[in-house]
Amino acid sequence: MSQNGIGNSVGSGPSALALDPATTYKITALVVDDDAVTGMIHRRLLDSLGVKNEVVRNGKEAINVHRSGNPFDLILMDMEMPVMNGIEATRELRRMGIRSMIAGVSSCSGDREKQEFMEAGLDDFQEKPLTATKLVSILHKLNKKD
Repeated sequence: MSQNGIGNSVGSGPSALALDPATTYKITALVVDDDAVTGMIHRRLLDSLGVKNEVVRNGKEAINVHRSGNPFDLILMDMEMPVMNGIEATRELRRMGIRSMIAGVSSCSGDREKQEFMEAGLDDFQEKPLTATKLVSILHKLNKKD
């Protein structure tokens, strides 16, 4: 069992993620998405897997949350948002020395946009909609990163 509470189960899909109840809420995630419905869906997915999380509406809010001293293990970052988009926010978080796993979650379909997002400092990219299976994949990568 890792320090994040993610076990290394064999198999695939949501049931393949073994979470130790004693460490369930040690994993923290920040959801950065301007769409309220998407933010709620991501929040519920994280809650269902025992991941403590917070939702903000744009990249600037994500920067401010980190500047206030709230660290996260995982950041789920949308690409297209008002005020500060996901590419700008990811670059700034990396410039600030934030080492959290940042997973881009976007409906962008263009290879150029996706490549620019990855080059900004993403550790992973998933196309919307985010599903439990995709989230489990991200959490397993987070486990390997530790």
